[in-house]
Amino acid sequence: MPQRRPAPAWLADAVIYQIYPQSFADSDGDGIGDLPGITSRLDHLAWLGVNTVWISPFFASEFGDGGYDITDHLRVAPRYGTDDDALALVEAARERGIRVMLDLVPGHTSHLHPWFRHSAATPGDDRYIWSERLAPPTGEWVPNLGGRGGYYRTNFYPIQPALNYGYARPDPGEPWRQPVDAPGPTANRQALRDIMTHWFERGVSGFRVDMAASLVKDDPGHEATSALWGEMRDWLDTAYPDRVLLSEWGDPKTSVPAGVHADFFLHFQGLALRSLWDNGTGSQGAWEHLDACYFDPEGRGGMGRFLAAWSEADAAVAGRGHVALPTANHDFSRLVCGPRTREQAGPAFAFQLTWPSLPVIYYGDEIGMRYLPGLPDTEGSQLGGEARQGSRTPMQWDDGPSAGFSSAAPEDLYLPLDPAPDRPSVAAARADERSLLHQVRALIALRAQNEALGAGTGVRVLHDGYPLVYLRGGTHVVVVNPRREPATWTRTADLGEGPLLPLLTRGVEAGADTVTAAGHAYAVYALPLGS
Repeated sequence: MPQRRPAPAWLADAVIYQIYPQSFADSDGDGIGDLPGITSRLDHLAWLGVNTVWISPFFASEFGDGGYDITDHLRVAPRYGTDDDALALVEAARERGIRVMLDLVPGHTSHLHPWFRHSAATPGDDRYIWSERLAPPTGEWVPNLGGRGGYYRTNFYPIQPALNYGYARPDPGEPWRQPVDAPGPTANRQALRDIMTHWFERGVSGFRVDMAASLVKDDPGHEATSALWGEMRDWLDTAYPDRVLLSEWGDPKTSVPAGVHADFFLHFQGLALRSLWDNGTGSQGAWEHLDACYFDPEGRGGMGRFLAAWSEADAAVAGRGHVALPTANHDFSRLVCGPRTREQAGPAFAFQLTWPSLPVIYYGDEIGMRYLPGLPDTEGSQLGGEARQGSRTPMQWDDGPSAGFSSAAPEDLYLPLDPAPDRPSVAAARADERSLLHQVRALIALRAQNEALGAGTGVRVLHDGYPLVYLRGGTHVVVVNPRREPATWTRTADLGEGPLLPLLTRGVEAGADTVTAAGHAYAVYALPLGS
């Protein structure tokens, strides 16, 4: 592996909060969230203890896929405000000690992007992947109605033509299978640097990289795609050494050694995350598997699959970067979904915020917003039978008619509000010191105050059943019981003598020899001095 600068030190201490901009806060009453709305709510994030915000795309778009179909990477979509509003947001966040990360969508654009319009009308322009004849598999190719004819390859929807980064196995007999150093792929790699430079120069601290593994086609081992991101990392280390790339790759053992600073555990690369808290969607479909997740309310799951994947990833990323662990995101279900309740969300946050990973909190999860099944498709939110809109509903700020998200009437909002009479809100949660919100705040503060609980120290699992018990940094014991029924752990002799020192407890009692956790309970202890 090449010798590179270590990841910026600030990343190890990051608590990241994802904002889906159209659903977070609406400042102008049109029913759609916007950048001034986000700025107006930064004090909530600062109070919570969040120090890094990742904002899903707010760039100009035709909004056929929720903004992931970009028409101009350098301009803010008018629905969200102006370019000056973006700069004001970055500055207001900086004043509160919060870094801002944006969403980089490198694999495709909208078919209305000027790059594609030019390419569609200009034979020989290979910024996209073109074929004069229909190439298999047919479902990935769309006929072009522009001047050059033929077909273009897509990612996801037909309105998302795939940018050309070449093929790992080029073939002169199939001219669309260009090498990675052909003019089109070379131009696109430079465009990525130009886009990042534009926003870095405006104070942005990094990017979450959409579908980072998908750029070079026919690359089963991802060697060519890894080389591309290695090239980007080498450029960053020289030009912007304090900026970061957090990839949506889902395979940290591959992506972090390749060059990104951190990568997610995600469900589309194995079942590590699914086996933890089963972030499928309401439609389930192809995401279903036979095993119960560990955070199953009845306690039928196990930690084996997650821990095996974690061990493999941790060994590969050590000294190079980090593994990010999300509560949810805009593409899959929230912590509170189906049989899982807000009571279980507390232990989930206790695990996420004390495990040696980068915690990524999806907006609204801190108050226990739930996944809403059965909502109408909105801006391409149903992809391949996956009902994603249930995780994209408006943030619930208060108990007013539109939940404080907007001054618009409920029927005019971007997506419907949770109709449940007991839906949580930030205002109600702030007033209740036992609420999930206060629990999350306390856990974030505890993580910040105790280096042993952060991303840079080791972990040793002491018990992988119910409750889950693990030792952080050799000094702190974490106990998590997400199921409904109580669970008991017998303390091991190697933890020394004397009582465990409680730092944060919720439903857990530590005796001389045993630790008993009530249902939906968790605790963090310090070992006695001298242990």
